[in-house]
Amino acid sequence: MSVIFDYLIIAWGFIMIGLMGIGGFFMFRKFLKRLPKEDGKSIMDWEEYYMDKSKHMWEENEKKLLEELVSPVPELFRDVARHKIASKIGEVALTKNMNKINQDVLIQGYILATPKRDHKFLRNKLEQKNIDVKPYEQFFSQSQNDYSADWDKRYKKN
Repeated sequence: MSVIFDYLIIAWGFIMIGLMGIGGFFMFRKFLKRLPKEDGKSIMDWEEYYMDKSKHMWEENEKKLLEELVSPVPELFRDVARHKIASKIGEVALTKNMNKINQDVLIQGYILATPKRDHKFLRNKLEQKNIDVKPYEQFFSQSQNDYSADWDKRYKKN
């Protein structure tokens, strides 16, 4: 009886250490996103900036499409994913000097904001909605960092 109890305590200890390690990993990632970059703003500061600047540009149809596209994300992470993707869409719209966010800008921003592993779902969803994917092929091959670096070169003021 005592040996079984000892093993349970040891197993419980390893489980707790593992869970704390996983939680610490995600907290550290969030901490890194809050660190200021060379321009003095963090990744999260830029996300907030683009959300604030593009908030008035969203129309009801685009909001519904964005909701459909983020629907496969687990509910626990959906708000964070929606915020990150919407800020990238806002960035794309602002760099193109758009007055409102349209379907093309939404799809382009979604592609640029999501990792490559999610692109298969997007292609399937666009096919279901009878939206041609060909105009967006260049963005599927372009990485997120390429777009941001390109934007820095063209649009940032020194």
